[in-house]
Amino acid sequence: MTRGIYTILLLILSNAFMTLAWYGHLKFREMNWFQNLGLISIVLLSWGIALFEYFFQVPANRIGYREYGGPFSLVELKVIQEVITLVVFTVFTILFFKTESFRLNHVIGFFFCY
Repeated sequence: MTRGIYTILLLILSNAFMTLAWYGHLKFREMNWFQNLGLISIVLLSWGIALFEYFFQVPANRIGYREYGGPFSLVELKVIQEVITLVVFTVFTILFFKTESFRLNHVIGFFFCY
């Protein structure tokens, strides 16, 4: 069971970096240092942040995958990862994007993703 917990914790860290890389740059304009960066610079910066996603994602999948001694099948790993992605994205959006709201239709939409 310990491998399962490590897998989930690593997936949460991975998704935190992924969400920051994919959506965090939308808030960079509010920071003085990032205001004048062009698209190429933002892409490279996001790519650098996303690299850390892989440092957590790949070990999580190796540790958690049943064929490597973990408790999860490949499908289970993917479903866990997707659920974590939705939760991390929702928390990130609520905390960092104060203009966004979370409503019942979002929950229904998440439900229909699966």
